[in-house]
Amino acid sequence: MADMDERLCNPVSTAELERRWAAARSYMRDANIEALVVQGSNGYAGTAGYYRWLTGMPSVNSYPHTAILPRDALMTLLQQGDRGGKKILDGTVPEFRGVGRRLSTPSFPAIEYCSGYDAEIVAAEITGNRYRNVGLVGAFAMYHGFASRLRELLSGVTLVDATQAVDDMKAIKSEEDIAYIRRTAAMQDEVMSKVGRHVRPGMRDFEVTAYGQYLGQLGGSEAGYFLANSAPPGKPTMLRHRPYQGRVIRDGDVFMYQAENTGPGGFFVHLGRIFVLGKAPQALVDAFGAMLEAQRYTVGLLKPGASCRDIFAQYNGYMRARGLPEERRVYCHGQGYEVVERPLIRDDESMTIAANMNIGIHPSLSNDRMFVTVCDNFLTHADGTVERLHKTPQTIVEL
Repeated sequence: MADMDERLCNPVSTAELERRWAAARSYMRDANIEALVVQGSNGYAGTAGYYRWLTGMPSVNSYPHTAILPRDALMTLLQQGDRGGKKILDGTVPEFRGVGRRLSTPSFPAIEYCSGYDAEIVAAEITGNRYRNVGLVGAFAMYHGFASRLRELLSGVTLVDATQAVDDMKAIKSEEDIAYIRRTAAMQDEVMSKVGRHVRPGMRDFEVTAYGQYLGQLGGSEAGYFLANSAPPGKPTMLRHRPYQGRVIRDGDVFMYQAENTGPGGFFVHLGRIFVLGKAPQALVDAFGAMLEAQRYTVGLLKPGASCRDIFAQYNGYMRARGLPEERRVYCHGQGYEVVERPLIRDDESMTIAANMNIGIHPSLSNDRMFVTVCDNFLTHADGTVERLHKTPQTIVEL
């Protein structure tokens, strides 16, 4: 472990982790909760943010990573590894800060008979410490086999949903979070600029996204993905993942490109632009202008204290008044350690806007002739101003 300091890429500071733990434990004292349980997996795909927020560690693959955060003691980690593995730590190991016990078991999500292994170990830790009130964080993101078995084993323990409380904490970004988020936006700006000079007829869509991923990795990216699609004018491009990026780009094509990768520190932002290998059709230019105005309209609504539900209603009213399609999915949302996190600008969101939120906005229009969006991230401020974090020009790029 002596060389771990130089192996860790852009780790969160110990001071920031201590700030998060203090906030979580303050909530636990107020709510009479003795421990929190959080599980993460598939961090490369843009999930597992609760686990990383509390531990500072990514869960890079599909294996379950589980943490128990006691109110008055060091954390216990359970990770994939040797059966019955146990290491006693003092909370200062660079890779495992705040951790007192590191446990392991060889469970795999594709192996049905392993589904209870992690739950049995976590339940034993909880009962062994005589915890009577335990909070589950992000239970919706836990593996079903783990969560259901844990509830069975802890029938005598009061389990409460602590997710809302942690959502309220992690939606507000710290100074350190914001510094990393700014670096991520700058990285994506550089990627977008270089991709625009790289794309050319004869390439397949995936060759362009692979180049962007390479640039992102050099710029500190750890995870995430790139969406892209090409189509001739008069056909919609859409945003497609790697398995659907096999089309050959041709002269005159419209090419939609969106970076949804993390930057240094593991934070997400996203940046999307349209390229045209020739002259952009006027209908596309007009539609892009309408989406840009819709984005700017939304920015003007992101005031501290504003209800996300009210913003959603106002946005759909704006779109209806202009003969544009109403939003039925999510066009505006928070980001952090997850590619989509609260708050959502939607009618089922209870949060209000606050200062220091990292918000992505991507209004879109889709029909049988075109798909148009403009995607940028913004930072809310206490004085009501909203800062666009990306610096890439908000135009269709003609190549």
